[in-house]
Amino acid sequence: QVQLVESGGGLVQAGGSLRLSCAASGRTFSTYAMGWFRQAPGKEREFVATISRSGGMTYYADSVKGRFTISRDNAKNTVSLQMNSLKPEDTAVYYCAQSRVVAGTARESYEYNYWGQGTQVTVSS
Repeated sequence: QVQLVESGGGLVQAGGSLRLSCAASGRTFSTYAMGWFRQAPGKEREFVATISRSGGMTYYADSVKGRFTISRDNAKNTVSLQMNSLKPEDTAVYYCAQSRVVAGTARESYEYNYWGQGTQVTVSS
């Protein structure tokens, strides 16, 4: 039912910026918290950021706090991740996900039941 498609990934040098976007097809997009996760080669998927159903609450992993900003536009069924001051450690495939949470944010993988295909972000040093 729900399809998520990420875009905006690419190659950037350390200190640069990228903005990722995720377009959702579901009719209930505005009902649920959304999130971004990332996975680097040889590592498990890790939480990056989450935003509540109406955009009023956000939560970030310590590793990206102060550098990344998550936002959503429920009228357009999109969620974005603005990434500034990028570091080589940010290199990963970034995934957009829709959770089952209707109140507050969703910080754990098990809270999500729909995932996008991922978009590659590579930060060179």
